[in-house]
Amino acid sequence: MSFVTATYLVPGGLDLHKKAEGIALGLTVGSWTDLPALEQAQLKKHKGEVIATNDGTPKATITIRYPAVNFTPDIPAILTTIFGKLSLDGEIKLVDIAFDDALAKQFPGPQFGVDGIRELIGVHDRPLVMSIFKGMIGKGLDEFETQLDAQARGGVDLVKDDEILFDNPLTPFEERVKRGKHILDKVEQETGRRVLYAVNLSGRTFELRDKARKAVKLGASALLFNVFAYGLDTLQALAEDPEINVPIMAHPAVSGALTASPDYGIANSVLLGKLLRIAGADLVLFPSPYGSVALPKEETDAIALALTEPTVHRAAYPVPSAGIHPGLVPHLVRDFGEISVINAGGGIHGHPDGSAAGATAFRQAVDAVLDDTSLEDAALQKAELAAAIKLWGHPL
Repeated sequence: MSFVTATYLVPGGLDLHKKAEGIALGLTVGSWTDLPALEQAQLKKHKGEVIATNDGTPKATITIRYPAVNFTPDIPAILTTIFGKLSLDGEIKLVDIAFDDALAKQFPGPQFGVDGIRELIGVHDRPLVMSIFKGMIGKGLDEFETQLDAQARGGVDLVKDDEILFDNPLTPFEERVKRGKHILDKVEQETGRRVLYAVNLSGRTFELRDKARKAVKLGASALLFNVFAYGLDTLQALAEDPEINVPIMAHPAVSGALTASPDYGIANSVLLGKLLRIAGADLVLFPSPYGSVALPKEETDAIALALTEPTVHRAAYPVPSAGIHPGLVPHLVRDFGEISVINAGGGIHGHPDGSAAGATAFRQAVDAVLDDTSLEDAALQKAELAAAIKLWGHPL
């Protein structure tokens, strides 16, 4: 029999076994000891099972295993089973979820993942560098082309839309795809480097699949998706569609409403890690431990592990984001390794010599770290990196 196992954080000092049995029954068969023996036998395969309780007052954990026979293999059904009405039951947080292999294989996982994206870009031995369009609202396609060309020529591997840039008359979705392809094809012809552009997929939910298919036919090389505004099941539908054969980048917008409390909601490693990976995200953005919108390092480590540890699915790229500048590259490489994407917006566009120089500064910083050269020594020979460090510093 196949199962999903959930672990919850609850207040300590309770009768944990009683609490755990109440959850296991309430989310499955409803009651047990009052049932006739025949009915117990009939319902046994549906009953939740308490696996462990651990009281570490003031907090405790409860782990329960739920039979997959109880639900259809989709994330909404699973979340409703393991945390639906339970999420309303006072102080309780879903801190871990585990799928057995049989159940996990019914989900798509990343189409490309780390290895597939490395093949697409032709980069196998370093962290990737990504930039973000900034200040595009209210501006037109000429500014779009200028920004994209500068970022690509500066040396980034991926460029993504700002998540708040939606389909609009000044920069229509389809025109961004077509013009983006034109610019990046030209950069590839002239430099030999392939750069991916993730266009923001937005609109009414039931129109998204057709819109994504159209984008791919027009030459889109990647999609950005605000998954928690639209739903994990929508991401899964996009990832499973054979006509949408480009990497999908998941943005964490809205996720903070579910994860921020230490006592309620869902752990970041579950929501931004395990669930996004199993639903089909190839790259996952999340707040870095360094910037103005920072997560504790233990949480970012847990997200990155959930995205990359060996499972039945391909590994997805961790993309620590927010407040990133070239001076932080040694920290990023130390904390996230080569299987990561260094993502910056203001740290590229805010460079004193422009966006192309900002992108180049990041590449210079990455090369220096991988060559075991300090940024200060590298900056003596690299003007772009020197200007970035002078502006943003180099935190120890």
